[in-house]
Amino acid sequence: MGRGIVGQKSYTFALRIINAYKYLTTNMHEYVLSKQMLRSGTAIGALCREAEHAQSRADFINKMNIALKEANETEYWLMLLKDSEYIDEDSYNSIEKDCDELIKMLVSIVKTTKKTQVK
Repeated sequence: MGRGIVGQKSYTFALRIINAYKYLTTNMHEYVLSKQMLRSGTAIGALCREAEHAQSRADFINKMNIALKEANETEYWLMLLKDSEYIDEDSYNSIEKDCDELIKMLVSIVKTTKKTQVK
């Protein structure tokens, strides 16, 4: 991906999510929660990529806001997977740290862009 730090981090995160999904379906035979995690976790980067060619600043904010919601949803699925013992504490802490970092970056982007938006 390589288009800005949030683009790089969301792409790397999506790859981690894909690998977690492969592990969960192959080794743990868990298909429902992991599919939800896969969808929301890979959507973050896709939305950031879409935002690169937003039609307006409002469209950019909207896409980044949706990416933020997807990151928040991914965090929820990760918590459920940990608390239901499909993933261990160490694995959870590692991937959740990346998810939390993305959430913080997206919050900052949305807030900053809203502040500079011409009304």
